[in-house]
Amino acid sequence: MIIKPKVRGFVCVTAHPAGCAAHVDEWISYVKSNGSIPNGPRKVLVIGASTGYGLASRISAAFGSGAATLGVFFERPSEEGRTATPGWYNSIGFTKAARAEGLYAKNINGDAFSDEIKAQALETIRRDIGQVDLVVYSLASPRRTHPRTGTVHKSVLKPVGSAYTNKTVDTDKGIVSSVTIEPANEHEIADTVAVMGGEDWELWMNALSGARLLAPGARSVAYSYIGPELTWAIYKNGTIGLAKNDLERAAGSIDSMLKAIGGGKAFISVNKALVTQASSAIPVVPLYISILYKIMKANGTHEGCIEQMQRLFARQMYAATGPSFDESGRVRLDNLEMRPEVQASVARIWPDVTTENLAALTDIAGYRGEFLKLFGFGMPGIDYGAEAEPHVPMA
Repeated sequence: MIIKPKVRGFVCVTAHPAGCAAHVDEWISYVKSNGSIPNGPRKVLVIGASTGYGLASRISAAFGSGAATLGVFFERPSEEGRTATPGWYNSIGFTKAARAEGLYAKNINGDAFSDEIKAQALETIRRDIGQVDLVVYSLASPRRTHPRTGTVHKSVLKPVGSAYTNKTVDTDKGIVSSVTIEPANEHEIADTVAVMGGEDWELWMNALSGARLLAPGARSVAYSYIGPELTWAIYKNGTIGLAKNDLERAAGSIDSMLKAIGGGKAFISVNKALVTQASSAIPVVPLYISILYKIMKANGTHEGCIEQMQRLFARQMYAATGPSFDESGRVRLDNLEMRPEVQASVARIWPDVTTENLAALTDIAGYRGEFLKLFGFGMPGIDYGAEAEPHVPMA
């Protein structure tokens, strides 16, 4: 079939297998171009390994330090007349590339929140690689079935306390408008924390520890975002921010556990605002990212997912001096985004953006390009007018 992008709202419902593989190869080439990571991880579990920061972490570990990697994700294969999800194709592309270089790479496709998938991962680690020295927790899911209660929790992207009104942009149509989001109720807040907070990360780490599958000195990292005050009502102080607060609570608990069993370390990496499938769904944020990209590209300080993760691994987590932490014990990969002069430029541009001047004042074209690349479109060297085979078995 000929596969073209079909965008509906903040998601593309098609993905191109060759384009996704090319995107993965582009990231691999970037990591290789930066050289090996001395004393990097050797045996890595990535929970949420198929897209975004999770995929970039897996690539950085494998192609930066030759690590064996086990990736856990929940992706849909192709069906009759329907492509697979991009994460499915990404994982195939990564696995083929890793194995071509003699690297161990295995995948578990299923609900990472479930006890069954945890047990499968533990058995695979025990059988194949013995212990892991790094666990990356990078799940992004809209819902979670609790493994103990069976309750289905659904996350929401809402402010807390009062309604919030600000500008947003329809990135597909290029229309700038005002959006008002009603505040979350207590049940919605609790549900969002249950899905996006730290409980599941703790369950994974406790299971690995209980099975003695964590190597001495093992590390674990999860990812968060803070952003500028402009986005705080919908992010830092909203339901997702409360969930991220719980993720930081979990980081402290896991850090204590790792120190007790072998001198390891767990922490949160606060990353830059980027075009991801998750960020595209948050009102206000896509417009902020479009402005931010224009400013940071002009300054020569722009980074994407792979640049951020390669920097985390090479210059923070496995640097000779060790990672640098802020006053709350977090690594701040958002340091370039949060420079005062960058945020002053965003604040100056924000009130002037309209539908008419969107293209001039922001990098909406760059946003759209990065968004489509998430689904394998817009990659150089790919003939998107040619027939493509959507049915690709997991490697």
